[in-house]
Amino acid sequence: MENSRLDRLALISRIWPWLFLCALLVFFEVWAQISDHRSFIFNAYNLQSIGLAASAPLLLAIGQTFVIITAGIDLSVGFVMGLAAVCVAQFTIPGGNAPWIVLLSIPATILVCLVPGLVNGVLIARLGVPAFIGTLGMYGVARGVGFLAAGSGMTVPVNNPGLAWFGHGWTPVVLTAILLLIMHFVLSKTRFGQYTYAIGGNPQSAVRAGINVRRHLFVIYLIAAAFAAIGGIVYTSRFAAGAANAGEPMLLDSIAAVVIGGASLFGGTGNVIGTLIGALIIAVIEFGLVFIDVNAFWQFIVVGIVIIMSVLIDQYKERLGGAQ
Repeated sequence: MENSRLDRLALISRIWPWLFLCALLVFFEVWAQISDHRSFIFNAYNLQSIGLAASAPLLLAIGQTFVIITAGIDLSVGFVMGLAAVCVAQFTIPGGNAPWIVLLSIPATILVCLVPGLVNGVLIARLGVPAFIGTLGMYGVARGVGFLAAGSGMTVPVNNPGLAWFGHGWTPVVLTAILLLIMHFVLSKTRFGQYTYAIGGNPQSAVRAGINVRRHLFVIYLIAAAFAAIGGIVYTSRFAAGAANAGEPMLLDSIAAVVIGGASLFGGTGNVIGTLIGALIIAVIEFGLVFIDVNAFWQFIVVGIVIIMSVLIDQYKERLGGAQ
């Protein structure tokens, strides 16, 4: 009987983000029906707004998921995203309205933004610098370079139909969904994903198993930088301007999405689908509170409470694992 109870509690602790997301949707749907006699869920504008709100933080969070599973953290991705937003704007401007310039500016932006990931990889994987310290240093460097590239810290406006296409309508949502499915496959079905979990679970055992831990971590931080770059490109394409601080408010959301989605900051657990649910929870909270006309600052309080709940549930799962 005791084992059966523990099994049920363990199941609830695993699926609670899904239950919480459903509870949020039901709450806002009931509110909308009672107050406005309209639907919150079955409304194309609302769904698109939630999808767009979740897209950029989710792009950061996909890369962050791989990092956190290895028991690391990347604090630099927010300003790497800002650097990408500025770079893609600056690289596109010389081509004027010519759509072909996008074929050059996007890969060039991703290459530039791989440099911070490369430096993070060298610091953490090769030199043994703690991930928190190494990426905090790169946070400052990417921030400064982004503002310098923007010119006196100003935003960089850009008007190019080829670039604007990436931010039009449902395109950012579809692009994010495709990348998410690809990385879900990589993490859940490939040897690379197995190695990622092994390193996060026990690095010493991973080394004894023949895994090149240093090389793997190096690639992980490159992946995080690449997804931050894509997030910056999507940002500029949506708003027709690159801003060096574009990703600053999304850094904590990206980490929160991973943790709410079930990943442990101690490494070894987590998945991309859970991160998706975490990002949707944050987006629904943020859009839903605006929808019911609640002061926007309550968003921070509610998301903070959800993060604390996630950490407590994670600790509870650890205790359940020990009890079993």
